[in-house]
Amino acid sequence: MVEKITSLQNPRVKQLVRLRERRERDTSGLFLIEGYREVRRALEKNIKLQDLYFCADWFLGENERTLMDQAVAAGAQLTELSKEAFAKVSYRDRPDGLLAVAPQWKRALEELTLSTAPLLLVVESIEKPGNLGTILRSADAAGAEAVIVCDAVTDIFNPNVVRSSTGVLFSVPIVIADSATVHAWLQERGVQIVATTPATPLLYTQADLRGPLAIVMGSEQYGLSEFWLKHSNALVRIPMAGQADSLNVAMATIITLFEAVRQRTT
Repeated sequence: MVEKITSLQNPRVKQLVRLRERRERDTSGLFLIEGYREVRRALEKNIKLQDLYFCADWFLGENERTLMDQAVAAGAQLTELSKEAFAKVSYRDRPDGLLAVAPQWKRALEELTLSTAPLLLVVESIEKPGNLGTILRSADAAGAEAVIVCDAVTDIFNPNVVRSSTGVLFSVPIVIADSATVHAWLQERGVQIVATTPATPLLYTQADLRGPLAIVMGSEQYGLSEFWLKHSNALVRIPMAGQADSLNVAMATIITLFEAVRQRTT
């Protein structure tokens, strides 16, 4: 029989609320996955769900119930929440009645398996979870073999990273490491490093983005650090015709990644 929780003071409800905070995620080693699409993609990529919570007051169709059965078959504990309890733990404006808890994981640079001419994305000190999630989604769409997060400000298990990545977090290999370690690792493997900055004459369309390549993007507020500006093989910029001197980092990432895709497929 499936347990139903109605009390907002229930310890499990309180922990779900605390998991919105990085301190609780770091301490417990757990994170939240909310939404049908995100939970489905987690299961597709064999992410082990510890718990799956559902709310019968939201519409749960055949697809959702099938997904719930799959989660239970994979070892998740199924628990029902009342509408009030689910509203308290949900971090979405429009919840769809599914929320999972899963253990975090870590991947080392040495665990990445690269092709002979990999396309890699390196991001430094990204501050906004929504941007990081969109960057992961863009990397997946461009066929990047991995995303390497340097000097992380936002943790990759932030609920808004999961949401804005639409679950791509589970399919793109992600590594967190410091910049110096990543640079040395790229050099050892003969990967060309192309960094983006507005302070260079070379347009991103003029650079050779074929072959083993790592595109490096900087933080929203400060751009790339001096380390990457000094230790990259090439610096490129996106031309800006208006008053703005730069684009949102997620948008700039999309533009640069797909120029690399264009060059590598023509």
